[in-house]
Amino acid sequence: MGQAPGPKEQEQGVPFIWTAGRTLFRWFSTIGVEEAQFRERVYMGAVIRCFPGKLPGKSGDRKPSREESERCEAFFLQELKLLRPELVIAVGRLAIDRLISFQRLDDVVGQVIPVSYHGHTFRCLPLPHPSGLSRWIQKPEGKARIAQALQALTLEPSWAETFPHSSF
Repeated sequence: MGQAPGPKEQEQGVPFIWTAGRTLFRWFSTIGVEEAQFRERVYMGAVIRCFPGKLPGKSGDRKPSREESERCEAFFLQELKLLRPELVIAVGRLAIDRLISFQRLDDVVGQVIPVSYHGHTFRCLPLPHPSGLSRWIQKPEGKARIAQALQALTLEPSWAETFPHSSF
């Protein structure tokens, strides 16, 4: 579950197709899962279903508002009902915050956290947003947390079933 489509994702109708996607799939490739394989086997959704727009006068996309998130929640609830996932990978603060109460990325990235959400139970693996604007993913501590998260991911039964040759 990502935050929201960017302009390229909105245009092409494919999640994580641009810069952040290249980073995300580079992370997954370190554990033996290539982009095409991931896209073939994993359902990818988002908190917000449409591009929220650019930040006025700045580079980067605007963070969706709480109201926008709430308007799109029915989509996520329906996906949970239909897919009944055992594991949700929450990518970025907005997606993580939708499922888990936390203060800092350091508190959750690298862990698999049990979640009960509107009657659905699953495990959640938080990852930081792979945006090129993120300073957190560039710091040694952030890189170490990402590696820890990827290692935890390879140990998840549903991940191992989906990607049997994946390893850290």
